[in-house]
This record gives sequence, C-alpha cells and structure tokens, in this order.
Amino acid sequence: MNILNLIRWKNLLMIAVVQLLVKYALFPAFAIDTTLGSLNFFLLILSTVCIAAGGYIINDIYDLETDAVNKPNKVIVGKKITESTANKLYVIFTFVGVCLGFYLSHQVARPPFFGLFVIIAAALYVYASYLKQIAVAGNIIVSLLVAISLLIVGVFELIPATTIQNESIQSTMLEVLTDFGVFAFLINFIREIVKDIQDVDGDHKAGMQTLPILFGKSRTSKITMVLTLITIVIIVYYITTFLYMHVEAIAYFLIAVVGPLIYIAIKMFTAESNAHFKHISFMLKMVMISGMLSMLLYRLIL
Repeated sequence: MNILNLIRWKNLLMIAVVQLLVKYALFPAFAIDTTLGSLNFFLLILSTVCIAAGGYIINDIYDLETDAVNKPNKVIVGKKITESTANKLYVIFTFVGVCLGFYLSHQVARPPFFGLFVIIAAALYVYASYLKQIAVAGNIIVSLLVAISLLIVGVFELIPATTIQNESIQSTMLEVLTDFGVFAFLINFIREIVKDIQDVDGDHKAGMQTLPILFGKSRTSKITMVLTLITIVIIVYYITTFLYMHVEAIAYFLIAVVGPLIYIAIKMFTAESNAHFKHISFMLKMVMISGMLSMLLYRLIL
C-alpha cells in the first residue's frame, strides 16, 4: 500500500480513465480512423502511467524537506520506504514507461514519436530537481505535462491513420482534443498555484521562489481568482461558439464546470487558511473530472 500511495495511484487511475474516455467515448462520436488496437492502446496507457508514477516518486524524493513541514503525516520516502528503494522504483517505472514508448513508436511506424516519452520523463525530473523552485515555471511545466497526457492519445491514434481522404475529420478531432488539453492545462495550472499557497511554509524553508513566497498568499490568491475568471470566459466562449445548438451540453457545462468555477473564484477572494485552500484545490480537481467526463456528451450531440 505504501508503494501505491507513493505513486499516487488515484491520480494515475484518473489519467488512465481520461485516456480511455478519449479512445472509447470521444473518438467513436466522430467516427474517425484510429491506429492502435486494444492491446497497444493498453500499452500506451501503461507507458503514460509508469512515467507519471516515476515523476511522483522523484518529486517526493526531492521534496523531503518541504513535505516534512507541509505534510509530516503523509511523508512516505524516508519513513515507510527508504530513499534508496524510492530511487530504484523511480528508475524502474521510468525505464518501463520509456521502453514501452519506444515499442509503440515503432508499432505505428513513427520512430520520432519515441522522443515524446524521453522528453516527458526528462521534464518530470527537471521539474522535481530544479524548475519547481522557480515561480510559475514549474507550474507551467507540470500543467503542460497533464495536457500532453491527453494529446499523446491523439498523436498515436490519429496522426498515423491520417490520409488525404480523412484529413479533414482527423484534423477536427485533433482540434477538439486540443481544446480539452487547454482546459486541462488551465485548471491544473490554477490548482498548482493553489497548492503552492498551501505549501508556502515548507517551500520558504527550502529556499524556493514560488508565487506565494514572492507576492504573499493574499495577492497570489487574487491572481488565481483572476485566472479562474479568465478560464470561465474561455469556457463560456467555447460553449456559445461551438455548442450553442445543443441544450444538453450547455446545461452540463454550466452546471458541472462553469458553476463550480464561479464558486471557486468567490472562495479564492475570501480564502485565508490552509483549510480554505485545500477545499479549493479539491474543488478544482472535481472540475477537472467533470470537464473530462463531458467527452461522454459528444455521442449525444453529434
């Protein structure tokens, strides 16, 4: 169980479910051509999950000092699992993930795609060891990687199957998937800043330069509120531009995504304690989930 907690199995499960939604809910709604069979798609999920697991492990290894202050009761590395074992697990998970990426890239006859897995694994290491200490930079990197976990499905499923005949529908599908990637990036970016507010004490002790340390918790909270309002505007624009004829989809987005984001923006304006920010972080996670579940709607509106 300690290893499962170390690799954040719940987060990994969410990554897998979202990729399954892309493959088996979003793609069929557009009746597009895809590349991967069930087995190879499972290997793509496994590869993504393994590299993400390695990222969580290396992050915990480098966060020993800050976690000892921010969440002493949840520290795993050094208490329940030795640092040496954690390092070995990091190498194993990352190696398996990258090797699977190499195999899949050759299976779809696109060897350069292998570089994606190397870049993702390297980015997770650089984030944990260096970029996390730099204001905004670390937040952007980890949010980009969340978006890429969505887009990589499109890279492997759509691009190799694109022909002159189906180029238009394949491109449309990539655009829709990119829209979901942008949504995932924005929500995760806001959540990462909120988590920085929660962890400000431990981060300050470790000498990090996160936004809350540079600008203070109150100002950073206002920044996240503005970012949330911008996200709401983008989502409303998307709804009015692309979904204006589909009442069910509009209702879903307003109730399950826009409504909670308005609530989050209000809470950010008044939030002061760590309990408040923990609640906001949880709500952002729920918005992320409800946003991804909206892929199920496309079968109804297309």
